[in-house]
Amino acid sequence: MPSKKALVRHPSPRLAEGLVTHTARSPIDTALALRQWAGYVETLRSHGWQTVEVDPADDCPDGVFVEDTMVVFRNVALIARPGAGSRRPETAAAERAAADLGLSINRVREPGTLDGGDILKVGDTVYVGRGGRTNAAGVRQLRAAFEPLGARVIAVPVTRVLHLKSAVTALPDGTVIGHPPLVDDPSVFPHFLPVPEESGAHVVLLGGGRLLMSASAPKTAELFATLGYAPVPVDITEFEKLEGCVTCLSVRLRDLYE
Repeated sequence: MPSKKALVRHPSPRLAEGLVTHTARSPIDTALALRQWAGYVETLRSHGWQTVEVDPADDCPDGVFVEDTMVVFRNVALIARPGAGSRRPETAAAERAAADLGLSINRVREPGTLDGGDILKVGDTVYVGRGGRTNAAGVRQLRAAFEPLGARVIAVPVTRVLHLKSAVTALPDGTVIGHPPLVDDPSVFPHFLPVPEESGAHVVLLGGGRLLMSASAPKTAELFATLGYAPVPVDITEFEKLEGCVTCLSVRLRDLYE
């Protein structure tokens, strides 16, 4: 089986200028953010992931949130067309990195907009958040790209947070987790587990029941441990100030040919 790979991108010197939409702007400690990013990347590596750095986008304050640049299903990378125009220059280098890894390339085209953070994959089901950054044309193009590959694409409303994965992610057994005040309609998910902290709604599946998650959600970590999972906390406070989370900081490629 091909090794697990994760695309990451070094934070821009302009990180503090990143966009915020649903939270008040807070000062960013850029030196601390760099240390936190390095810690995040090292955590991936120490759990068996090969990290691949996308070329820097120093003029793009939000470029570190590389997940928003694409959606990968099987061996196809659908390159996003971000809903925020200022973020569109982020995609070119990410596309090159995906192509270098052997992924087939497709692209969201005008008038479609789509951010990778609006996509939650649970097996062959692909949930897409229809909200501020992803429009109806983007949803249609996502369907056209992935349904022929066996995906079942389900659009869900997103009005309370920036992206769908700002509200929900999923555990290894497919249970969708979320902090209820941020989830528009939990009933759209067959299995939904409420978590007690906003930052507890975001996990990266490291493999073997290990869950990469924010250190700012200790109560949720305790909940996951009672369910038999192994939380792996990382400190990402500076990125959380910019509405980022553990999923935003990488594009995970578990098996390019699955």
